[in-house]
Order: sequence, then structure tokens, then C-alpha cells
Amino acid sequence: MARIVRIHEYGDASVLKLEAVDVPAPGSDEVQIEVKAIGLNRAEVMFRNNAYLQEAEFPSRLGYEAAGVVVAVGTGVTDFKAGDVVSVIPPLDIARWGTYGELANVPANLTVKHPENLSFEQAAASWMQYVTAWGALVEQAKLQKGDFVLVTAASSSVGLAAFQIARMVGATAVAVTRTRAKKQALLDAGAAHVIVSEEEDIVDATMALTGGLGARVVFDPIGGPSFVPLTQSMAKGGILLEYGALSPEPTPFPLFTVLGKTLTLKGYLYSEIVSDQVTLSRAKAFILNGLESGALRPIIAKAFTLDNIQEAHRFLETNQQIGKIVVTV
Repeated sequence: MARIVRIHEYGDASVLKLEAVDVPAPGSDEVQIEVKAIGLNRAEVMFRNNAYLQEAEFPSRLGYEAAGVVVAVGTGVTDFKAGDVVSVIPPLDIARWGTYGELANVPANLTVKHPENLSFEQAAASWMQYVTAWGALVEQAKLQKGDFVLVTAASSSVGLAAFQIARMVGATAVAVTRTRAKKQALLDAGAAHVIVSEEEDIVDATMALTGGLGARVVFDPIGGPSFVPLTQSMAKGGILLEYGALSPEPTPFPLFTVLGKTLTLKGYLYSEIVSDQVTLSRAKAFILNGLESGALRPIIAKAFTLDNIQEAHRFLETNQQIGKIVVTV
């Protein structure tokens, strides 16, 4: 038996229970890993709260990211063997392949032998953020040298990943943050510029940075009223990628700005990348190259132990972190 985190009902962090569970052998196209570290994601809090795209069937596992050592492989798996050090690109079913625990079965095609220069904690903190940011910025927006990209929710792991990916392709990342509290940390994490929205007008600040042209790309998981100034800050023919809905307020549609600037507004999901093997292969190649060279460097905000999984979730919900929260096993 292995210690596995499960939920038996929806609720706050107290519903996360660490239990002894029999973990079955991996399926024919799966590998079983002894988990060494887990990367936490806001999606797991939403799943726990019944505010996610997928509903639980109780008792339910959960968790998207992990790194560890292969202990068994399915009958159809030829690329991995026991003893391989690997990390997991998050699958599309948060419960079926839940990673919270000492053992996890995960799809072989989403398992990666990550570079040796990464610790287990760094490897577990890599794939959700870099695949998400790469898919939006490189694959869909075609971000390139000379472009400006506005990044909101900038202190999240995906926001920090966006800075690093922009730098890899020669673009300029501009972080948008509400207060001054995180400004220096965002600059230290790789943002070329930071706009503090409580103190500065987003449109004026962006136009000043871009010589009056505006940002060609906006990467936003918030929506709500800020949608209007973000579009007003864009260059003609620019693209805004919306990958979340963190704002509880309605999101207005800035019709005349969209028409006048011939903007593209694109709803974007991580699943668009991992559900297509050709696209996923491009993502893997780009990210592995960045991780190996050090151009992509996961930033870990805080680490907890598996016994303290409830505390880890509570900290995630404070929004105090800059970077990724990990859990060691």
C-alpha cells in the first residue's frame, strides 16, 4: 500500500486526506512512478472546491504534476524502464492520473526524462507552466524578436514562465501587477518592465514603453474590467490570449477597440497543446532545450512535505507566492 491524498467530498483544504491505498499496476500505456516531488496548481484547488471543468467521483485522487523514479511500466511501453528518472506533463484527467501521493500511474506519452541538471522539485515545477506559456506565446501568438508581450497575473508560475520564454525568443515581457509589493521580485524573475496598475495607467505606460505602438501580444488569465485597458494597450493587428477567468466581475467586450485595431481575441486552453502529439513534440523540444541550457529556470516559492498537503493548499490560496509551490514526498 502507498500513502495517497484523496478527497471524499468537496470543500476547503481540510478535505484533503492522506490515506493508505492499494495502487494498481500500470495500464498497458502507463508508467508507475515513485513520486519524489509534486507541483501544485490552482486547478487542483478549483477541483477540490467543485469549481473546475471536471467533477470528482468520490473518493477521488487529484494532482497534475510530479517527478520521480519509474518503478514499473505497462506492457505496451518501450521507452521507459524501472529506475528512469522522469517528470510528468500534466494529463487531461486530474483524478484518473492523480499525482498526490507516494505512487502514481501516468500516461507514458506524457512522461519525460528531464535534464539531469534539474532537481526533483524543479522538474515537478516545470511542465504545466512552460507548456501553457509556450503554447500561447510561441505556438499560437508566434511571439518573436522585437515583440512586446503584456503578462498579467505575473507572479504566478505561468506568468514567470512567460518572462523566460519571451526572453528566449528575443521578445520583451512587461509584467502587469496590482501593487508595488511584488515589483522588484518580478524584475528579478525576468520581467523587462513592470506596470503597477494601482499607480500607473496601463495604456499610457504601455505606449511609453513601446514608442506609441502598443504590445502585439497580451497573455491574460483574469478577464473582468481590466480587459478594456489591456485591449487599448495593444498594437494594431495584435492578439490577446485569454487562458482563465480569475476575475469575479463581468468581462466587457471592447467592440470599437477590437474593430479599430483589428485585434484577435483568443480563448486558450492548455489542452490544445497536449491533445495533439505533433504540437506536444514541438513543446517538449523547446522546453527541454531551455531547461538543459538554463534559459528556462523553474522558480520555487515554497516547499511543503506530503504530510502538510493541507497547509500547502492553504498557502496556495493566499496568492502570496511568486513562482511554484511544491510538495516533497
